[in-house]
Amino acid sequence: MKTLIVEDDFTSRVLLQEILCHYGPCHIAVNGKEAVEAVKVAIEAGEPYDLICLDIMMPGMDGHEALQKIREIEERHGFFSKRGAKIVMVTALHNIKNISLAYKNLCDAYIIKPLDKNKLLDELKKLRLIA
Repeated sequence: MKTLIVEDDFTSRVLLQEILCHYGPCHIAVNGKEAVEAVKVAIEAGEPYDLICLDIMMPGMDGHEALQKIREIEERHGFFSKRGAKIVMVTALHNIKNISLAYKNLCDAYIIKPLDKNKLLDELKKLRLIA
């Protein structure tokens, strides 16, 4: 499973990386702009991400905008939401407005921080990324 972790907080990045590195390569982006570029490069190289863990509150381009742009890039390259990367929002924002917007923009799961390893792994099982 090839993973992109998009997180501006160092501690959260390290935690996600420690959990996910056992399942395959993990790349890091510290903001939405870097994430969009990483997704574009990976798709153009024929090696798209299987999983993207995406924070919402980041400087510059936030997670909602990044999610929207990532799905647009996938669509331009013939990947529609069911065939594109599984995108899991991992954020401290737990209000209905942010949750609804994330699902409207085609995220696959939404996890509230502080990150719980078991909840993350359960979601990845539901998404059929791990056994």
